[in-house]
Amino acid sequence: MGIILVFIASIFCAASNFCMRRSIDTGGTTRAFLVIQMTIACLVAILLGPVKSQQFSINLPMIVFGILAGLVFSSMLGALGRALQKGPPGLTFSILNASTVVPAVVMAAVFGAALGYSYTAWHAIGSVFVVIGLFWAGRGLEGLKDRNGWLFFSLSMFSLHVLLLVLFQWRALLLNSQHPEEFASFFSAESIRSPWFMTLMYGVAAFAQISIFLKTENRVPKGNEVINGFMGGVTNSVCTYFLIWSTEVASNLENAIIYPVFSVMTILLSNLWSEKVYQEQVNWRACQICGLGLLIGTIDWKGVLASLGFAS
Repeated sequence: MGIILVFIASIFCAASNFCMRRSIDTGGTTRAFLVIQMTIACLVAILLGPVKSQQFSINLPMIVFGILAGLVFSSMLGALGRALQKGPPGLTFSILNASTVVPAVVMAAVFGAALGYSYTAWHAIGSVFVVIGLFWAGRGLEGLKDRNGWLFFSLSMFSLHVLLLVLFQWRALLLNSQHPEEFASFFSAESIRSPWFMTLMYGVAAFAQISIFLKTENRVPKGNEVINGFMGGVTNSVCTYFLIWSTEVASNLENAIIYPVFSVMTILLSNLWSEKVYQEQVNWRACQICGLGLLIGTIDWKGVLASLGFAS
């Protein structure tokens, strides 16, 4: 179930990326796009959260948790924007996507297989192939002037993305626990189920992007920025909805690979529209390496070998 939801999330993520590309191509700026996108995403999150569940009560622990996630998310967006200004977009996005293999390691190291976060040698081998494929697909440092600045913001973006994804999985762990206070004393089984998490996260990110936009550009967004930002906000929030849902229902095996699957599928779909719409050359061999990594990491090889009589 978790993998199916991740596939759906990747479709909407690729669509969101396309909206950003279209906005920039028609003369818009990244900051204006993010203002509209995060604002619309917050509104959609309200519909998918409190309105859908008809639960409008909110609690202090969830407010703090949602604000924390929003600060991490908005900081990651800021670091991503600065990295894109200073370095090659392909490699920058490859680094961002490569970070998806780390949360499984963090959760396995902290909580272990007993809580559903196992990490085997096959997962590690598959993750290495995924990272190699991602970097191969986005390589290119030719003519990079401010390499140190790009490296700083890229590493910041990488770390913040890992932290955000770990927060998603930690929330899922609390949701699936009958006694979440054993892991976080300030959360009860009722408070962690509040539907306001995504809304708070997007709300904080929207506030941060609006503040930055007013300080740097302070103008009325153009029509194309509003249209593409609106579509980008809808697709991004729906993507996050399905991604968070996937962490809540993922099996022990899926916990280790849902983010890499999401990353690779997003890249594949984004490459498809970039090739078909913009006639860009795509390194499909690098994508095949990513696919091989997922194949290695997702199959229960111990069970396969046992069924063939090679292992017990």
